[in-house]
Amino acid sequence: MSGELLLEVRDLAIEFPTQDGIVHAVSGLTFSLRRGETLGIVGESGSGKSVTNLAILGLLNSKRSKITGEILLHGKDLLKASAAELRDVRGKDVAMIFQDPFACLHPMYRVGSQIAEAVRAHVKVSKAQALERAIEVLDAVGIPNARQRAKDYPHQFSGGMRQRAMIAMALVHNPAVLIADEPTTALDVTVQAQILELIDKVKRDFDIGVILVTHDLGVVAETAQTVMVMYAGRAVEHGPARQVFDSPQHPYTWGLLESMPTVEAKVAHLHAIEGSPPSVIHLPPGCAFNPRCPHRFEPCTRVRPPLEPMEGGHDDACHLDPASKRRLWAEREAVRLGIGA
Repeated sequence: MSGELLLEVRDLAIEFPTQDGIVHAVSGLTFSLRRGETLGIVGESGSGKSVTNLAILGLLNSKRSKITGEILLHGKDLLKASAAELRDVRGKDVAMIFQDPFACLHPMYRVGSQIAEAVRAHVKVSKAQALERAIEVLDAVGIPNARQRAKDYPHQFSGGMRQRAMIAMALVHNPAVLIADEPTTALDVTVQAQILELIDKVKRDFDIGVILVTHDLGVVAETAQTVMVMYAGRAVEHGPARQVFDSPQHPYTWGLLESMPTVEAKVAHLHAIEGSPPSVIHLPPGCAFNPRCPHRFEPCTRVRPPLEPMEGGHDDACHLDPASKRRLWAEREAVRLGIGA
């Protein structure tokens, strides 16, 4: 990507002390985001996706968490910012779309008024001016008859329309970074596609960077330029989307791909990843994925593999050598596509 560098996360670690021990929610996470780029962060529940974005927004309680590393927005470290500075950043420079718009919109206030309130949180304008801005962004995200619909309450909107309203609220201040945290989870397949197309459109129209958080590789296949696969609080694969999809390097990524249906398959072969994600309080030694990995061997249970550049032009954290990865993925891909069936 050649756009302006907007966000850099360097060696981020997030821990939560509990009675049962230290929760290692995120460990050694490093990535960047450029203007015009969509970064897809993929992984199972508990992999650290959402907590990473809450840290970017400064929404983690500093008294109940330990955060180290750097989160640089336009070169400024947000981890060193004051509470007042973070309030100024949230919604203005970095905005977030949550997965449940109905829970985020107040049922007793009109949609337009709620978006107008977000306008006035950062800009000193009249209520009338704020409402005009709300109508403008509602129209920009495809709400038909936006001026009239702005007078409606959240329950008068469909699920997809409510999510569009949340996207409109996130865009009122033209933020540099838009974080979409599981934005299509509660929507049907047709509306999911519309929302993903809309996020891609506003990225181009508003010239911003987008972080798209999901547990589904299929969701980011058509929209993300870069993909980061997370497991147990760490990145296990990170690189250009096409390379990650065409030449995946980590067995966990293979498992995610094999759990997706594909129109290319002659016979339907969908495989679940055996076992469950490990406790982030008591992580297994070595590679955190090794208890579930059918290709593990001695170093995997003893030495944690670092995330480093491998064949294919992207990074992964796996002890398997490149030749073994090519052979194993080719064999698994043949089964997935039903070749020879």
